[in-house]
Amino acid sequence: MTNNPPEYPIIRPSTDADLSAATRIYRYHVLHSTGTFEIDPPSLVDMTQRRSEVLSRGLPFLVIETREGVMGFAYCNWFKPRHAYRYSAENSIYLDPLALGQGLGTRLLTALCAAATTAGIRKFIAVIGDSANTASIRLHRKVGFQDVGVIASCGWKFDRWLDIVLMEKSLGSGDQTAPQLAPGIG
Repeated sequence: MTNNPPEYPIIRPSTDADLSAATRIYRYHVLHSTGTFEIDPPSLVDMTQRRSEVLSRGLPFLVIETREGVMGFAYCNWFKPRHAYRYSAENSIYLDPLALGQGLGTRLLTALCAAATTAGIRKFIAVIGDSANTASIRLHRKVGFQDVGVIASCGWKFDRWLDIVLMEKSLGSGDQTAPQLAPGIG
């Protein structure tokens, strides 16, 4: 039996060991982009708590790994905390700036859609920071998200007003059938 090296990229559920990389990647986006409206980068402890919350709800938190290590992460969390929203989730995806333009985002978001479907999510919602964030908008359209609308000038970051772009995608049988209870949902 030969020990073949893994084929990259690998998309897999995150582990505790991935959180340092996820924190580093997200820190970059908080400090340098409008893809998130957070102003202060969360700590490793904060990111650990966020991942814990996602996993406790039976929702996916994935990473994409290349030979260089973890180069991105994606997860979803309930769109709103009220019980009626339990089959709707908002997605988040962040890549290391060195990984941009390589198709990793498409692979990661496609895998997240599949994992969210398995978790019982029927409506996937993208709340994209900044209407000028054309890369994220293109990525979501490529994976099948439809435009819903723009909320103009609802965020203030880098001394300017920013819009959010709302997009949606039905998962599984969407609203064509009643949902089945899934892990973490009920």
